[in-house]
Amino acid sequence: MNEVTQEQKTWGMIAHLSSLIGFIIPLGNILAPLVVWLVKKDTMPFVDDQGKEALNFNITVAIAGIISGLLTLILIGFLLLLVVGLAWIVLTIMAGIKANEGVAYRYPFTLRLVK
Repeated sequence: MNEVTQEQKTWGMIAHLSSLIGFIIPLGNILAPLVVWLVKKDTMPFVDDQGKEALNFNITVAIAGIISGLLTLILIGFLLLLVVGLAWIVLTIMAGIKANEGVAYRYPFTLRLVK
């Protein structure tokens, strides 16, 4: 990969941190990285990579959240929701920081659905 420009670093960070809009807009955690990725993927290789990574992670988090929500019926889901939520916030911020440094961040435990 060529040297990552500051503009690409900034958009890579936005691809990750935009998912936090999910606190305000339902499914915003998936839609925001999707929009950034679709708009910038053809012109910025770093953003193409980081946008897909953010999208895949947020799809994984949504799946984990749904499963945890269902498991609240047997009470373990409340703990799982807390763990998933905290991991989502912490890992998203870490990814945004790394992307702004020009480092291609890889989330742990992520389903790579969008290739």
